[in-house]
Amino acid sequence: MKNKRPNWDEYFMDIAQVAAKRSNCCRRQVAAIIVKDNRIISTGYNGTPRGIANCFDGGCERCNSDVKSGENLGECICCHGEENAIVQAAYHGIAIKNSILYTTFSPCLLCAKMIINAGIVEVVYQERYSVDNVSSKLLESAGIILRSIS
Repeated sequence: MKNKRPNWDEYFMDIAQVAAKRSNCCRRQVAAIIVKDNRIISTGYNGTPRGIANCFDGGCERCNSDVKSGENLGECICCHGEENAIVQAAYHGIAIKNSILYTTFSPCLLCAKMIINAGIVEVVYQERYSVDNVSSKLLESAGIILRSIS
């Protein structure tokens, strides 16, 4: 039997899923990969900011509480995978204009705004984040392709 070679979407999403395993958030593991010309130029996963105790070590009080999913999001100090991938590129001086972002969950509103301002032209996601209606409309109105590969 011949081994099936993954297409580019499958390949990059598989890598994003592996990157999500690095997440230090105790609630949800999310990662993003930024790709240009079919080459990975940045990665990011969710968790506490650099130098802050990991989420699963008590770094984020909200994540370590019994608050319901989707509530008190403004109290969470964790950075999102998309946010970290964009910031990591900036930290290393890597231009991401006209790139594609692969993410394990569709972006929230804050990440959608960052994606637009960073010049990313397409977002490919695996699972739909439950509070992303406004962000998907915003991405669409900015002319950014948003597509699911679930």
